[in-house]
Amino acid sequence: MSSYKVIIAGCGNMANVWADYALTREDTTIVALVDIFPEAAKGFAERKNIDCPIFTDIGEAIQATGANLVLDITIPASHYDIASTAMKLGCNVLAEKPLAETIDQCTELVSMAGEYGKTHAIMQNRRFDPRIRALRNLITDNIIGKVGFASADFFIGAHFGGFRDAMESPLLLDMAIHTFDQARMILGADPVSVYCHEFNPHGSWYAGNAAALCIFEMSDGSVFDYRGSWCAEGAPTSWEAEWRIIGDKGTAIWDGQGAPYADVIKSESQEGKFMYEYDRVINEEVVMPLTFHQGCLDDMFSALSEGRKPETDSSDNIYSMAMVMAAVESARLGAKVDIGRFLNKG
Repeated sequence: MSSYKVIIAGCGNMANVWADYALTREDTTIVALVDIFPEAAKGFAERKNIDCPIFTDIGEAIQATGANLVLDITIPASHYDIASTAMKLGCNVLAEKPLAETIDQCTELVSMAGEYGKTHAIMQNRRFDPRIRALRNLITDNIIGKVGFASADFFIGAHFGGFRDAMESPLLLDMAIHTFDQARMILGADPVSVYCHEFNPHGSWYAGNAAALCIFEMSDGSVFDYRGSWCAEGAPTSWEAEWRIIGDKGTAIWDGQGAPYADVIKSESQEGKFMYEYDRVINEEVVMPLTFHQGCLDDMFSALSEGRKPETDSSDNIYSMAMVMAAVESARLGAKVDIGRFLNKG
């Protein structure tokens, strides 16, 4: 018998990655598909050669199939309803980002997972990028010393069409969560406060603000600076952003594409020199059996099997969501915002 009786909720394009991974597992059976458009679910089942019933309601699907795990790949507006219903009916939930649409919903879902003893994890696929792990190692291995400042630049001209073009804060609400979560992972620190200036540059094709500048104070005493735009034509950065992390022994650099490196103060005495000399340390990619979406999914499933919290458990991911929500609030107020109050801590 399968350990995991899975319902896939949401049969759009992103569901392909999730289904492909689930179908590789001998301990997993897809017992139902859920989509508000039954024809979309039917077409998905045919393409993936999945033989299971189709539903439009998650509660009905769980009760009819006895499922114990829900993969939620629906739109953000559905995440709270899907997760809360699934956990109440005895299912663990692995979901696409964001955790939920509001910080109150996020807090409630984290509390609910604890109350019902269920795992609720969020897809943050960039945590399983070997290059990002290598960049983090330059900090955790004390190569550059104690970090005081980190910055990430994200500049891409993305012509999506559809709902993003109509959002009030498309960059912050739909994309920045990835870079903010990367910063938490790389620094090993959580957010304390933020000041954000959000705007919509000349020539933007978005209705809402497609650019933002954010200054975060972090729990380790460092400052994280984010500069981003989704309507920046020409000279695009990587989708993983361009990074500069400055410690008291040197600086780590990652262009978001190749291997990260660090320039570190030479060990010999440099007393009296105006500018110190440096040794370059190149960090090779970390070897990982599975990466990106599949790596994150594998960690989620392994955590279920091992009885531990996955790396992207909602109780951790809520800190990344708080960075997003607090940044939006700061931009609205034109003032620095204490992130603790978004986490019911202040």
